[in-house]
Amino acid sequence: MKPIEKDELYENLSQFLKAKGIELKEGSYSKGIHAGCSFLADAINLSQAGIERAKAGIDKGLEQVRQVIHEKTAPKPPVNAAPITSAGAKVARKAQKPPAKQNSKGKKRSKG
Repeated sequence: MKPIEKDELYENLSQFLKAKGIELKEGSYSKGIHAGCSFLADAINLSQAGIERAKAGIDKGLEQVRQVIHEKTAPKPPVNAAPITSAGAKVARKAQKPPAKQNSKGKKRSKG
């Protein structure tokens, strides 16, 4: 949001009242209204800046919460019971070999 100029509210109020048939002329009451409009513009600008800072802080906190949730709910990597040694690797490879083949026709040979 763009900041509001100090005289902007007073000018808009003057135009609004003029359209309704009320004209603000120089005097003590118009100076008081001008000061009130200036004060209101400052209050609006400061509150807008505070809201933007609060939003940035909330966004930062929300991102931290998301990160913690992600870390807690992410799948855990598999944990191996014991590392495979070179002797254990040989045993594991032997267990993976297919069984011995029979003759080309798939039948056992008979002697005779």
